[in-house]
Amino acid sequence: MNIKILSRNQNLYSTRRLVEAAEKRKHNVQVIDHLKCDLVIEKRKPNIYYKGDYITDTDAIIPRIGASVTYFGTAVVRQFEMMGAFSTTDSEALVRSRDKLRSLQVLSRAKIGLPKTVFTNYSRDVEGLIDHVGGTPLVVKLLEGTQGLGVVLAETKNAAKSVIEAFNGLKARVIVQEFIEEAKGADIRVFVVDGHVVGAMKRQGKEGEFRSNLHQGGSAEVVELSDEEEIAAIRAAKAMRLAVAGVDLIQSSRGPLILEVNSSPGLEGIEKATGKDIAKSIIQYIEKNV
Repeated sequence: MNIKILSRNQNLYSTRRLVEAAEKRKHNVQVIDHLKCDLVIEKRKPNIYYKGDYITDTDAIIPRIGASVTYFGTAVVRQFEMMGAFSTTDSEALVRSRDKLRSLQVLSRAKIGLPKTVFTNYSRDVEGLIDHVGGTPLVVKLLEGTQGLGVVLAETKNAAKSVIEAFNGLKARVIVQEFIEEAKGADIRVFVVDGHVVGAMKRQGKEGEFRSNLHQGGSAEVVELSDEEEIAAIRAAKAMRLAVAGVDLIQSSRGPLILEVNSSPGLEGIEKATGKDIAKSIIQYIEKNV
């Protein structure tokens, strides 16, 4: 098969591993910088112009679209879909997953466990907002934040009011969530491919840090999921209509709670923690569908 990987940097770990896995299984693979694609739109003949030539004969694509370029990246994915290529991440699902608020609404409708969350239109009733999530401590998250950036833990009511009012004053969209103390600064990243869990790791925040993201200095180790956690992760990916997803959840006294469903999950942390060939699973998913 002819497989295109949409990535801005062919030297990134995830991109390199996908190339290796595809070549090992005898596929032709090319890394395409989606920001350098020109989309040619005309009646019954959608095309993509890239580095002086038109792209042809594409059986499948693997989108690795960064959050900062979601709009154009999704347009490129959609164009490939119009040209008949199979995508491991559906363009509409990609857009849906990048909207944190919409994602939480979709998961809520699917009756999936979530931390209690509140979103307002810059409400001045900050105390009421705090009460809605059960008081402090609480977590304030920028809707556009990634990799743990734009996430603040407010431990007192005064701190929470200051943070929320500051974000409101900047007209920055935030959600306010209850703080799950029993999680103890840890979460679980579950990698789901084609409705099956192919790997899971527990991420622990460094001492004094409640964010468990590896980009914030957290550590990772392989973890064995409970049946309840595995089912929750699979249901979350399905609700978001993502065939390839990184599902982040935390353990609470009322069961697993979903934090986020990532449509372009990195491979480095999960492969190194679990020792599993996640890239191979993604290529096998393409083989099954093309």
